[in-house]
Amino acid sequence: MNTPKRRNLYILTFTLFVVMLGYGVIIPILPFYIENMGAGGTELGLLTASYAVMRLIFGPIWGGLSDRFGRKPILLIGIAGYVITMVWFGLATELWMLFAARILSGILSSATAPTTMAYIGDSTPENERGGGMGLLGAAAGIGTIFGPVLGGFLADTSLATPFFVAAGMAMLSLILTAIFLPESLPAETRHISEDEHKLVDLKSWREALFSPIGSLLILTLVSTSGLMIFASVFGLYSLDKFGFGPDDIGVMMMVLGLVSALAQGILVGPVIKRWGDAMVIKITLLGTGAGFILMLLANNYLTILLATAFFALMTALQIPALTSLTSRRASVPQGIAMGLSNSFVSMGRIVGPIWGGVALDIYPGLPYLSGAVVMIAGFGLSIIWLPEPPTETPGTDDEPLDK
Repeated sequence: MNTPKRRNLYILTFTLFVVMLGYGVIIPILPFYIENMGAGGTELGLLTASYAVMRLIFGPIWGGLSDRFGRKPILLIGIAGYVITMVWFGLATELWMLFAARILSGILSSATAPTTMAYIGDSTPENERGGGMGLLGAAAGIGTIFGPVLGGFLADTSLATPFFVAAGMAMLSLILTAIFLPESLPAETRHISEDEHKLVDLKSWREALFSPIGSLLILTLVSTSGLMIFASVFGLYSLDKFGFGPDDIGVMMMVLGLVSALAQGILVGPVIKRWGDAMVIKITLLGTGAGFILMLLANNYLTILLATAFFALMTALQIPALTSLTSRRASVPQGIAMGLSNSFVSMGRIVGPIWGGVALDIYPGLPYLSGAVVMIAGFGLSIIWLPEPPTETPGTDDEPLDK
């Protein structure tokens, strides 16, 4: 890769790192903002879900706009919006300001990640594209892991400090992008899609639910909802029950991200190869149910840390196995199958936080108790929906599902 292309890749990598760092910075601080404003779990759940809703709606829109107007203008809009929303968060004094900032953040941040990926696709030869995508993925993962720690420790000075630091880093990224990053999509190659894209294609959803992957889509919704129940109320639960501060919560969320990254990078392949997708799904659904129960039984910092790490390990194995089996059992084209799977993930990111927040207001332990019930029910369904054929070789399971 020549020097200008390497420079462009580094700018994009830094940009994605900053955005995901900011996403992580918010996690350990929101419970304290919420509590200071007299709100509770319901508001926290809605705040988390509002971000996911905006990303679901506006991601495809920004992708289409970048095809029409070029990658750089859309990327600049996303980064500039990120700077504005971080400052807004830092200055927020009322609950409506948090909601407005969170919604705007979801709208604009959904322009950043897909546009950086598209930029790499435009400007990188096929034989180098994998390395470029991998570097972007690593930057996003590192930002997500260390963002909570940064947010937690900076919050010791002031709850607003992490937001202003994140805004400053984003401003640097905006300047670098504006000055040094060239446009990757020439005007003559831009186009307006003539296809009609629907946010939710009900016909495709209905067909998919009654196809061989229907059961897997439902299990994907269960899995993602469970993960979001666990993560979305974790800070407020720890604050209310144990009096933990932002730095404690930040470290625990870092552990969750770090265990997930290591497991997905090292364990997923060998584990699925050894036991097969279907068996891994069953074991991890039962394991995540146990993780919720362990969280309820935990009574000090160490036991909470261990429960968090165990839950992270189970979900890190579970989600790739679900995606892999969905891909291999799909009776529809792969693009449609993966798009539908992503839609059910998005639904889980909306349903999970809302229920988790409402349940927390009803009774502090209810989110984790209900999460355990949901995951164990998912395990029961997986026993019915994912039978192991007598001659099945692990990792080569291509039989359709019998619902």
